[in-house]
Amino acid sequence: MAKRQLPTLTAGQGRVDRGRRGVISGYVLRLIREQLGLTQDALAERFRVSLDTVAGWESGRRPLTAVPAGQMLVLRHRLMHLGASPTLLRALERGMEADVLLASALDDEVSAQDSPLGAWVMQRDLVEVLAWPLTGESPSPVRGLPDPPRQRKGPVPSAPELAAEDRKRFFAHLKRMAEEARIQGNFLLRRQAIYLSGYDDRVNNGDWLAQQQRSERSSDWLTNWLNERSVAAVTARQGDKERMQHFISNTLKDDEASEAANLNYWAYWIGETERIELSDQFIASRNRGNWPGTRLLQHLARGLAPHHGYVDLNIHTLWTLLAARPELLRSGNAAIALRERLPMMLDSREISAPARRELESIRYAIRLAEA
Repeated sequence: MAKRQLPTLTAGQGRVDRGRRGVISGYVLRLIREQLGLTQDALAERFRVSLDTVAGWESGRRPLTAVPAGQMLVLRHRLMHLGASPTLLRALERGMEADVLLASALDDEVSAQDSPLGAWVMQRDLVEVLAWPLTGESPSPVRGLPDPPRQRKGPVPSAPELAAEDRKRFFAHLKRMAEEARIQGNFLLRRQAIYLSGYDDRVNNGDWLAQQQRSERSSDWLTNWLNERSVAAVTARQGDKERMQHFISNTLKDDEASEAANLNYWAYWIGETERIELSDQFIASRNRGNWPGTRLLQHLARGLAPHHGYVDLNIHTLWTLLAARPELLRSGNAAIALRERLPMMLDSREISAPARRELESIRYAIRLAEA
C-alpha cells in the first residue's frame, strides 16, 4: 500500500536558495530521531512522507523552515506521540528560529533595516543554538545526551555544519549590518550583530571589534553601559579577562543603577522572565523585577569555574544577587549547587583578588543562613 503523503510544498517552495537552509533544525531533528531509536525510513513511515523528504530535512537540503506552519505542527505532535523529549522539541523550535536568523545574515538582499536580528532582545537559549554551527559547542538542551539506541552507519558530524564560505559571508554580513545600524541609530541590531561577531575567531576580528567600541559614543547612559558590557563579554569569550575586570571595577561596583541593570540583563538572558522585550530599555529599570531568582542563582553557580571566560562577572553578579535577595540561600537545589562549588573556587589560584573577596563574603552569608 502506498504511503499517504502529508501536504507537499508547491513548486516555488521546493526551490531552496542559499539563504533558506535548515542546517540547525535539521540536525536537531536527527538527534530527536536517534534518541527515539528510529531510522530515517522508520520516521518517514510514521510521518507518512518519503525517505528522501526526511533525509532532506535532516541535512538542511529541504529546510524545515520552508514547511508550512500547519504541517510543522502535525510533525511536532507526532514527535510528541512518539515520546520525543520536551527539551529537544523546544530545541527544535529554537533551531528553526536560529535557521531563519542565519538565513537572513547569509542573504545579500537583506538590509540592516529589514534584519530580524534587531527585532527583539535575544535570550541565551536562542543564541546558544544560533552559535552552534559557528563554534561546534553544543547548546544546553543537547549537552550530555545519552548515546542513541541504534548504532549510526558511517561518520556523522558532531554539530550542524556551515560551509567555510558561508561562515565568512555570515560574519561579513554581521559587520555590514552593525555599521549600517550605527548610521541608522538602530542600537539593538548593532549590539546584537557585534555580539555575534565575537564568535569570529579570525585574527583581524579583534581589531574590528575595538574599532567598533571606539566609534560608539552616546549621551545615553544605557547605550554606553551596554556597549561596555558587550565588548567586555566578547573579549572575555576570546580569552582576554582584563576588560571584563575593568568593566566590573569601574562600571558596576558601587553604582546602584549599573548593578540593577546587570541583574535585569542576566535575568532576561537566562529566561527568568517570560516577557519578550523588543528593546533594551527594560535593562535600565531600577526595579529589579518580580522574577524569582532561583534559575539565575543556579546558572551563576554552574558558571563558577576558574577557566570560565565570564567567571569574574559570574562571581560579582552572584554576590550582587545574594545581597539583594539573601533568601535565595535557602532555595533548594540552586543553593546546594552553590555550596558545593565554593570550596573548589576558593582553592583555585586563578581567580582575581576582588573575586576571591566576594566569594569569601558569599561563604560567610551561607554560614549565617545556616546558623
